[in-house]
Amino acid sequence: MDASSPSLLSLMSFSQDGWGARFIEGLVVTVQVSVTAYAVSLIFGLLGASAKLSPYKSLRVIADGYTTLVRALPELLLLLLVFYSGADAIKFLLSFLGDDYADIEIDPFAAAVGALGFIGGAYMTEVMRGAIQSIPPGQIEAAKACGMSPLLRVRRIILPQMLRFALPGMSNLWLNATKDSSLISVLGSFQDILFMGYRAASTTKHYSFFYSMTALFFLALTLVSMAVIRLLEARVNRGYK
Repeated sequence: MDASSPSLLSLMSFSQDGWGARFIEGLVVTVQVSVTAYAVSLIFGLLGASAKLSPYKSLRVIADGYTTLVRALPELLLLLLVFYSGADAIKFLLSFLGDDYADIEIDPFAAAVGALGFIGGAYMTEVMRGAIQSIPPGQIEAAKACGMSPLLRVRRIILPQMLRFALPGMSNLWLNATKDSSLISVLGSFQDILFMGYRAASTTKHYSFFYSMTALFFLALTLVSMAVIRLLEARVNRGYK
């Protein structure tokens, strides 16, 4: 066995000198950011899909502009723009309510999650739009003929089938969300798993080891996510061949 192996393994221990506990803390931050940003992207996606399928042209134009802009620009650039410009815009609007509101500091976590959710929402919009359009129109017409209310049609006809058609795309967007969460490390306010890997590597100079450990943590998160996704797919596709 290589003489350096025990020392490298000890660097990932949970002792005072080890980085194991800090990697776990970084993983928790990554999961928190991913889950919250994904939830925000679901809201943006539902609103965007509704706007794209709206009979009102103005809403369709706004939704098309939103999805086109987000998909045309690099995600890191968009994150920086939304993170800093969004915070400044909120402060500007609050300044009209009084001088006391102008000094309010925007929580970096909320700003980062909002930025990532805004970016992911553009892709979620297209996934949901395609899923809704995949529902046979005859089923909705039959529901109307049976006297179902709009809310009941959404609950019994649209949502169950939309989820079935949208789940593959939504699953891919969740996996992307876990990876895109690493972009927040450039903001300097978050100790996520990538930041912990960078910090450990720069401190110990074992760059290959700690970046490999960071990759393993992301791989583990992906494998767990894929196992959950398979269970969800089996659930929504029950009764279908």
